[in-house]
Amino acid sequence: MNKALRNPVVFFLFVLPALMLFTMFFIYPIFSSIYYSFTSWNGVSETVKSAGLSNYEKALGDERFWISVKNNGWFILFSVCIQVPLIVFFSLLISNVKKLKGLYKTAVFMPSIMSTAVIGILWGFIYEPNIGLFNKLLSLVGINPIYWLSDERFAMLSILLTNAWQWTGFYIVMVLAAILAIPGELDEAAAIDGATGFQRATRITLPLIVPIISVVIMLSIAGAMKAADIVIVMTKGGPAGSTDVMATYMIKYAITNFKYGYGNAIAVLIFAFTLVVTVLYQLLIARRTERIEY
Repeated sequence: MNKALRNPVVFFLFVLPALMLFTMFFIYPIFSSIYYSFTSWNGVSETVKSAGLSNYEKALGDERFWISVKNNGWFILFSVCIQVPLIVFFSLLISNVKKLKGLYKTAVFMPSIMSTAVIGILWGFIYEPNIGLFNKLLSLVGINPIYWLSDERFAMLSILLTNAWQWTGFYIVMVLAAILAIPGELDEAAAIDGATGFQRATRITLPLIVPIISVVIMLSIAGAMKAADIVIVMTKGGPAGSTDVMATYMIKYAITNFKYGYGNAIAVLIFAFTLVVTVLYQLLIARRTERIEY
């Protein structure tokens, strides 16, 4: 048996099924999208006509496409600058709870397992201009109703808040697991030396969980670049395309109009932008994060 396992052919046979699936569902679709992005194929006809770079020129020259790129940027900024600090803050709070810690973890994780459609509808009622919770609260202090999802000034912010509410709990559980994995002796020694709770959190806990925070940021960036479902459910990209992201732009202006060549060009651009952002993050920030052992 040991001799068989040392045979490279045996290793290749074990890897082959996974490699075939990876090629079928990842490698082939990527190259297929790249190929069709240079065509004017409508997704139905057998003939595929070459279109050169016209699909890319059309997308890069479309103001609505750049609005969708900007909205993806808002997703990233909101996730990194607001959502991640809140994730760390609530993780630290829950880690110090003495009783019912499991209940708190379950409560914050619950939105992550709910359907995006359900969450979109639920928050749609919260944002409702006449009977929604937010406007009811604003009316108590004399503020007129705000049309959260139909006003260009507030629609994108409303979606960002809803998306953060859905996924914050998922990341809290990840960070909380890293915090609870830190040996208790470190915190006890710091407490004996007279360190306050704030000092222990900022000088011991935070430096030790930097690697998992880096992973959370990277996952948040990747999630922000592929965000689409929450936008479709809540606003369908409106009002006037102000909440479109790249994925909804692709669906709205390409796929539903049988412009599959153009749709594949947008898909390639989404892939390229995501790759650039993640590589830059890895080079500038993530690589500086050292592996911490204790």
